[in-house]
Parts: sequence; structure tokens; C-alpha cells
Amino acid sequence: MEARRMEAARRFARGEPQTGIAQALGVSRVSVVRWVRAWREEGPAGLKGAGGPGFKPAVDGRQLVQLDRALRRGARAHGFDTDRWTLPRIAILIERLTEVRYHPASAWKVMRKLNWHFESGAPPGRERDVAPYRGRHGTWRKRTRRKVRRR
Repeated sequence: MEARRMEAARRFARGEPQTGIAQALGVSRVSVVRWVRAWREEGPAGLKGAGGPGFKPAVDGRQLVQLDRALRRGARAHGFDTDRWTLPRIAILIERLTEVRYHPASAWKVMRKLNWHFESGAPPGRERDVAPYRGRHGTWRKRTRRKVRRR
């Protein structure tokens, strides 16, 4: 679309009629009228695209690298009692490092961007005391490639 608007701008500058530009580019005359107005008010910058749809990410690439390094150091390095990463802890860490607040239920989206996945732990055996394991059946781990055995 932006290339089409820039082509229209070249044609405006040459003095072609708006109807002819619309027919040549296969767009409506109303669009060409809007483009001419934007071009006259702002110049070629007025015809630039608006960018992708939706909101810009709250945490940028540099901050994601910083977060990944912090996660690799472990939860204890950041003042938590165990080395287990949970979503509430991850949300706290994101806020400490980036000053961007994430709800714990949304922190997993950032983890997926970093290529981390939730790894659920094996349930305890029958003979073990189950109480310490309640609610603690997994943690977040960095995804790594598995080695393929050759036969």
C-alpha cells in the first residue's frame, strides 16, 4: 500500500488528474483525494504506512535479552527462597527489570517469546509424603534442542 501511495505522490507532482491516478493505480478516487490532502499537508511523510496492527510490545528486544539472562541466573539470585520460577515470580522480575507490570497470568507470553516452556514435574510416588509437592509440580525451563541418537 505504501508503494502505491508513493507512486500516487509522484503522479501528483507531475500534475496528473486525481481521477487518472485512481484509475491507473486501481483505487477509489476518495482514496486519492485523501492521499493528496495528506501529501499537501505533510509531504511524503504523510503517505507513510502506519505500521503493524495492534499495540507495540511493552517489553522490547533489549529488555528480553536482559530478562533471559536474569532468568538463567535462577530465582534465588533474585531473592526468592527456592530456585523455582513461577508466573508470579516471573511477573515480579519483569517489573523489577523493565518497570513494566505484567499480570502473573500473562507472564507466560513473555516466557514463550524467550523460548522457555513449563516443565511439569513427575508426581511423587505412593510411599512419599505428598504435602510438600502440592502446588509445586513444575517450573519454567529454557527450551533446548534434544540430541538425536543415530542408530
